[in-house]
Amino acid sequence: MARIIILTGDAAETLEVFYPYHRLQEAGFEVHIAAPTKKKLQFVVHDFVEGYDTYTEKPGHSWDADIALADVNPDDYVAAVIPGGRAPEYLRNNEDAKRIVRAFFERQTPVAATCHGPLLLASAGVLTGRTTSAYPELAIDVELAGATFEGGGAVVDGNLVSARAWPDNGTWMGAFLKTLEAAGISA
Repeated sequence: MARIIILTGDAAETLEVFYPYHRLQEAGFEVHIAAPTKKKLQFVVHDFVEGYDTYTEKPGHSWDADIALADVNPDDYVAAVIPGGRAPEYLRNNEDAKRIVRAFFERQTPVAATCHGPLLLASAGVLTGRTTSAYPELAIDVELAGATFEGGGAVVDGNLVSARAWPDNGTWMGAFLKTLEAAGISA
């Protein structure tokens, strides 16, 4: 069974971890969650509340990481998923997370990123000349990384499939599954 890795950590957006995790399992893939350490992770729920200038954050579900980032061999996986939430804010400083991301882009292996996930892509140096979506307030970060920001729910640029946030989960994962299929990757 082909394996896909989700790169995340504490304070990741629950819906952006669980939707791809279960959708990819449903498609027949073995899905592993990688985090800075192999432990029980605490996710969060971001919601949009009328009257607020930005999203709110509440505690979400918890879930076990399957593997520590330092122990990940990218060659063991056919694709990667990078959810948003606050996890990418600190994962972008993790040398193993950047090593893993670079390996997927060097091989042109499918990568799905949403919300704040492109922060990790930017720090890994793989966005130059690319087009990507992200949480809209990250347009400046994407552009400073040398990419073109496109605020869409399923932006495809070669091996990269990106989206704005959890409201795009269906179109994002739909485009990612098509990208996997086009690359000849099946479960």
